[in-house]
Amino acid sequence: MYSQTVMDHFNNPKNAGVIEDADGIGEVGNPVCGDMMTFYIKVKGDRLVDVKFQTFGCVAAIAVSDIVSEMAKGKKLKEAKKISKQTVTEALGGLPPNKMHCSNLGAEALALAIQNYQEKSPDTHSARVAKIN
Repeated sequence: MYSQTVMDHFNNPKNAGVIEDADGIGEVGNPVCGDMMTFYIKVKGDRLVDVKFQTFGCVAAIAVSDIVSEMAKGKKLKEAKKISKQTVTEALGGLPPNKMHCSNLGAEALALAIQNYQEKSPDTHSARVAKIN
């Protein structure tokens, strides 16, 4: 039913946890299936230097959260925002059709965490970029 990659991320999540002083937090949930995901990000310059998650949900939800956190860590914000349900599903080696909604939740939670960061510090980011250039 699940690929070996999905099972590896479910059994050994590398980025589960909380970033206490997170720069951005994004939370999503699906009331129908009960999956809940919270993403925490730490940003330095224009790059995600740390990404953690807390997920309450099924095998697919936990695996999706972990792979999204791995895909995003180290990327520039603009690149991380391009992570989509398709790229997540491909990275996991596919998901059963009835679990595809989980890949949407992971990408959404990450995007919301980035949005939260940008809303809290839009001028700070611009100032940093201006100083570097």
